[in-house]
Amino acid sequence: MNVLVTGATGYIGGRLVPLLIEAGHTVRVGARNSKRIATMGWSNQVEVFESDLNSNESVARLLEGIDVAYYLVHSMGSGGDFHQRDLDMAGLFGRKAREARIERIIYLSALGHESTGLTEHLKSRQEVGRHLAAFGGGKVIELRAGPVVGAGSLPFEMIRYLTERVPIMVCPRWVFTKVQPIGLSDVLAYLVESIHLSVRGHQVVEIGGSEVVSYGQMMTDYARVRGLRRAMIRVPVLTPRLSSLWVHLITPLRGSFARPIVEGLRNEVVVHDPQAALEMFPGIAPQDYASAVRSALADLQPDAISADVPATEAIYLSTRSTSSLGMIRETRSLHVTASTSDVFEAFGSLGGQRGWYMDWAWKLRGALDRLIGGPGLRRSHSSNSLEKGAKLDFWTITHVTPGHRLLLRADMKVPGDAWLEFNATPADGTGTLLTQTSYFAPKGLIGVMYWYALLPIHRIMFNGLIHRVSRIASTGSPNSL
Repeated sequence: MNVLVTGATGYIGGRLVPLLIEAGHTVRVGARNSKRIATMGWSNQVEVFESDLNSNESVARLLEGIDVAYYLVHSMGSGGDFHQRDLDMAGLFGRKAREARIERIIYLSALGHESTGLTEHLKSRQEVGRHLAAFGGGKVIELRAGPVVGAGSLPFEMIRYLTERVPIMVCPRWVFTKVQPIGLSDVLAYLVESIHLSVRGHQVVEIGGSEVVSYGQMMTDYARVRGLRRAMIRVPVLTPRLSSLWVHLITPLRGSFARPIVEGLRNEVVVHDPQAALEMFPGIAPQDYASAVRSALADLQPDAISADVPATEAIYLSTRSTSSLGMIRETRSLHVTASTSDVFEAFGSLGGQRGWYMDWAWKLRGALDRLIGGPGLRRSHSSNSLEKGAKLDFWTITHVTPGHRLLLRADMKVPGDAWLEFNATPADGTGTLLTQTSYFAPKGLIGVMYWYALLPIHRIMFNGLIHRVSRIASTGSPNSL
């Protein structure tokens, strides 16, 4: 079947595409910026269209020859009147879909009932579904879901960061609003299976996880899964505006995203007719919230985060620090006048008798680690033993791509999980782009404090380390200038 996915660079769309490919469908993706598609692992398996959903001509071209279209776009966070923009785009898409005789449009919407006084964001999501149906001839399957539990989902990231960073939470009334969160894998399963449903006009299907909880319980259950202790103090008044400012301060979420999310938390979002989804999707058994959290935390590792650094930024030492998906990442990049194989050999030779930059500091850290029950510093390394699972001083090798990449996971006791990654890629022109990335997934507030307390010394050590690798690659000697 010929399938179109709009919003393919978004949170849901980017994860849906590979499942559709695996199911044997021919997939076309539309995006405002096709360069973002190129960073996706599935980009060479799809037909890519750079499109503008506000343009008649662009949408018509996008839908040509398509059987089923997934509509996974919205303007939340763009500021201004996002509600009207979403309706205009949905109306245009519906008209062009009808002209192209699309078999069905599958749209992911939001749970919520008008009787509870929906916020503008939730109301907009549901009105988009009605616009798609009204202008598209009624052939719409609208899946209404509550908060999606998965790494990268904005509601989940808000829960994650608030719970991780705030041991005692001052909670307004909305924290105790009832909600039915749903795991990412379950949402994707519903979306994939919707292709096979018989279409009877505009079908609205409510989907959710296996249990109804409160937002407060979502935080305490998350804390329990992570092994954290959290207390909550209820306060009678805390406006959505103040709450969104607090969320923006504590978490990496931008205020433009935090405000509509927090406002939406006042609405009870639960499935009122669970039997409908069970009958229409008999093969899907949604998981409970704690299981969905465990699945999301399984993505708490470096390979879940892209670490691309443009070579043009690395003629001199370039450092970038980001925080996303529960992970703090600091990336350093440097242009090296040596081949990729020489650069790989250089960082592959670190440790053992050759040691590290500021080796005395690493020895001290290893001694302290032994005192608290950790493995300390193990001086046993040979550049010929770079294989997955091998021990490299106080690291375990978790990934090796010969001539290109080395990923190390820290064995030392730290309040969280830490990795160190080296990459060697051909640079534009001559030489190699050397990328060195430090990852840290802090556990609780202590983990965050640990990272920032050691940040000054870490920056000295890791700046020196990348220059040391560069010298080894260029001269073969770690001590040469």
